[in-house]
Amino acid sequence: MNARTWIAATLAVCTSACSSDHEHEAGTQAEQADEARSSSRVDIPPTIQRNLGITFTEVERRRVASTIRVPGAFELEPLARHEYRMVLPGRVELLVDQYDVIETGQPLFRFESPAWAELVHEIMEAEQSAKTAVVEIEVAEASREEAKSKLALVQGRIDALAQADFKRADLEAEAGGLRASMPRLEGQLRLAEAKLSNAHSTREHALHRASTASGIDARELGKSVVEDSAEVPVYRTIEWIEVRAARPGIVEVLAITDGAFVEPPTNVLSTVDPQRVRFRALALQADLPELAVATDAKIVPPPNPGIPIADAVAANVTLGLEAHPQERTLTLIASPEQLAPWIRPGVSAFLEVVVDTTEAPTLAIPRSAIVQDELEHIFFRRDPKDPNTAIRVVADMGVSDGRWVAIQSGAMVGDEVVVAGSYELKLATQQSGASQKGGHVHADGTFHEEED
Repeated sequence: MNARTWIAATLAVCTSACSSDHEHEAGTQAEQADEARSSSRVDIPPTIQRNLGITFTEVERRRVASTIRVPGAFELEPLARHEYRMVLPGRVELLVDQYDVIETGQPLFRFESPAWAELVHEIMEAEQSAKTAVVEIEVAEASREEAKSKLALVQGRIDALAQADFKRADLEAEAGGLRASMPRLEGQLRLAEAKLSNAHSTREHALHRASTASGIDARELGKSVVEDSAEVPVYRTIEWIEVRAARPGIVEVLAITDGAFVEPPTNVLSTVDPQRVRFRALALQADLPELAVATDAKIVPPPNPGIPIADAVAANVTLGLEAHPQERTLTLIASPEQLAPWIRPGVSAFLEVVVDTTEAPTLAIPRSAIVQDELEHIFFRRDPKDPNTAIRVVADMGVSDGRWVAIQSGAMVGDEVVVAGSYELKLATQQSGASQKGGHVHADGTFHEEED
């Protein structure tokens, strides 16, 4: 082989070897890119979502930097409770049980009282006095009219005799006596009228007391009803007095035993209206200047697997009267504009107050959606095109208020991120300290790599 032929063969071999090396390097880079794309995705079919308890929430626009979160708890408003007390001594029969839901007008308990018979007797006596006064008025009016008629008759005879120039002293005396009796007869009439007025007042007062004791309007008590083929007033037909609910609510406490004889003003039972609640929170006194002018506020529940993390109720906030100098806190009172299933007296929650509404809202996700993987913080975004796939995203975080954190990239409004289940997905996408290849999760929570 001559020198020229050997050089040509050597160049051909080198060219072929270099081309092969370049092709191998390009293929390796493509495989690495495909592997990187595959390793950021994980299949989460509905079965896996149910078994692992995976939940999602949408990316929101929030004013994270200007939001103050204050812990507190719900409590009943002062007017949410209502007590039902005895107004007369008597034996009580309870008609409801503790924690029963009641409606307005529903019977709560009834009682039989000997004092009720005394009230009825007072009403009857007043009515009898009124009837007697009416008769006395009629007698007084008749006596007055009779005296006037006699006086007119005697005066006529006197005038007739006077024309004949004849006088009779007895007639003059009789006329004088009749004139003298007129003031007395007028007084008797006024006395009878006063008795009638007093009888009516006594009856109205007794009916008012009976109405207070029975809870029935006084006009209804005075109406007549037919009983045993006879007309009698309503108050005479009542033996047991029923106490009815003045407002809806729930029976909170039964203060006495069924069948007990109690004296007024013993409390029989009390009810509460669970709809009338408010939120009491303790804020730092250092935040007073900002809280004093804040108007935008929401009440959010604490982290709970059964409550969506984005669930919130708008509220009206006012500064309370109490402040604690030792703890450097002040009271905030918030009234929710509407109720939610998780709002109950005694339930802890948080009050989120936006103190600067001029700040532009930023994209934010729940802080619980972010987990740490070695030196990185990651979250999992649901694939908008495939809801059964989650995409691993490195979190580019901004400020946080402890519950929500601003993100600079990796998601947009309308996207959904994994809240519950992020840690399990992190374990499923890593192996031996490095992210593994893409694959899918089995129903038992184990991860299976995609085969090459």
